[in-house]
Amino acid sequence: MQRVRMSLPFYEDFGWEAEVVAVKEKYTDAVFDYLLNQSIPKNIKIHHVDALPKNWTIKIGLGSIALRSLWHYRKYVDKLLKSKHFDLIFFSTTQFPVCILGPYWKKKFGIPFIIDIQDPWFTNYYEDKPKHKRPKKYWFSYRLDKYLEPIAMKSVDGLMSVSDAYLDDLTTRYPHLRDIPSATITFGAFRKDLEIAENSKEQLKPSYDLNPEHKHIVYVGRGGFDMQWAVMLLLKGFKIGLKKENDLFEKIRFHFIGTSYAPLGSGTKTLYSVAEKLGVGKYVTEQTDRISFYESIFNLQCADALFIPGHKKPAYTASKIYPYILIEKPILAVFNPESSASSSIIDCKAGYVADILNFKSAVSTIFNFLRDVANNSMQKPKTDWKEFEKYRAKATTERQCNLFDQIVNE
Repeated sequence: MQRVRMSLPFYEDFGWEAEVVAVKEKYTDAVFDYLLNQSIPKNIKIHHVDALPKNWTIKIGLGSIALRSLWHYRKYVDKLLKSKHFDLIFFSTTQFPVCILGPYWKKKFGIPFIIDIQDPWFTNYYEDKPKHKRPKKYWFSYRLDKYLEPIAMKSVDGLMSVSDAYLDDLTTRYPHLRDIPSATITFGAFRKDLEIAENSKEQLKPSYDLNPEHKHIVYVGRGGFDMQWAVMLLLKGFKIGLKKENDLFEKIRFHFIGTSYAPLGSGTKTLYSVAEKLGVGKYVTEQTDRISFYESIFNLQCADALFIPGHKKPAYTASKIYPYILIEKPILAVFNPESSASSSIIDCKAGYVADILNFKSAVSTIFNFLRDVANNSMQKPKTDWKEFEKYRAKATTERQCNLFDQIVNE
């Protein structure tokens, strides 16, 4: 949703008129943020489709919004495509089962389609992981994705992705994809979002205690077992600080917010458990419940410094890094140095990156960062805004439209 939302103000600048089809909010489990409407141009046509109510389908174990809305998408968009000419269908969602409608609409109406790979669709990542580290209903989703992905990829006309590695994985599985247009395009940075959050402070609330005696380091985003190594490095560096300069490091508090996709109140604290094992639990809070988009920005704006955990694999790219950079707070990221997210922060001089693959180096970087935050010697980032221009929403939208042009002109 976020990629398209941030691009809607700019598509017309590059010759494209967009209409959006989305599920009606009453059928989703999402945390709603009605302030998002302020960022969408008034002239954009948004269509809403129904879905099977979850309180019915959950009785047979079906919760997926993609599967609950699939038939309704087909029915509604069939009528839409019959009533008006469209040049391209763009699937930009992580609810990938919906993408199997691409081949159907292409065959029925002759319209090419493109899929945005924001995360891996089918993946073997969890196959060698213990059962307790696998997502819920992994057995079903693994087999469903293994069956559906080839159907969509057989006739897809173009691919967009946030990571080169995701495209490489797909072309390895489906060699014919090397012959279709594709592009790696990160999410854009949308300054209007900061303006909306700033103008809506009275409607927003912090998710942690803003005690001025403490230095608050905040991360807003998903947790999970794959993020535990980065958090372990963070807290190892912190623990060394407590041992060396206790009075100084005692000021620091870490807040991990919105770390689970589970229904409200039922998430597992996968990051706080790391703090408990290291004996620093009293310095750490984790709120698994998701918060709204602008509450996320507000919580980051209230922080003294920002933390972004990453993955050992270079394919991982944190789409959240651009609003982090725009907020202009000290940033500490723990990434694979070969990841695009790492390169973005370093190239723009927007923060500090600890090498997740080098324990000694990472802990040293983290210790120095935390010490500077605690003793007020951490300066505001001197971001290279000229370098950052290519990451802004208008620039990334132009790259999307170049790919759209390439697909419809072939």
